[in-house]
Amino acid sequence: MLNFTSYTMEQIKDAFGILSGQRYEFIIEVEVEEDDELYTENGLHIRALYLVDEEKTGLLKYELIEKVTNRYIDLELEEDELQAVENFCKEHVQDTTGE
Repeated sequence: MLNFTSYTMEQIKDAFGILSGQRYEFIIEVEVEEDDELYTENGLHIRALYLVDEEKTGLLKYELIEKVTNRYIDLELEEDELQAVENFCKEHVQDTTGE
């Protein structure tokens, strides 16, 4: 299971005005148990793109990144972990936007 320890969030500006809704980039620092396949000695963070729109709100994309090397990790989160990331983003976007 993932333990979220800290995060940063930044709204992504659409310079051309062609995309609907608001997009946010999250960098979420996570702790992973040593026996988990996601574990790395260098630490792990999740880069997540989250959409807030009238028609659709949710996680658009995520990447697993090794902290020290900034190396992409080619693994996928399990369904419950993915849901936890989406819930985390939703909660923190609402804190900021008041929605």
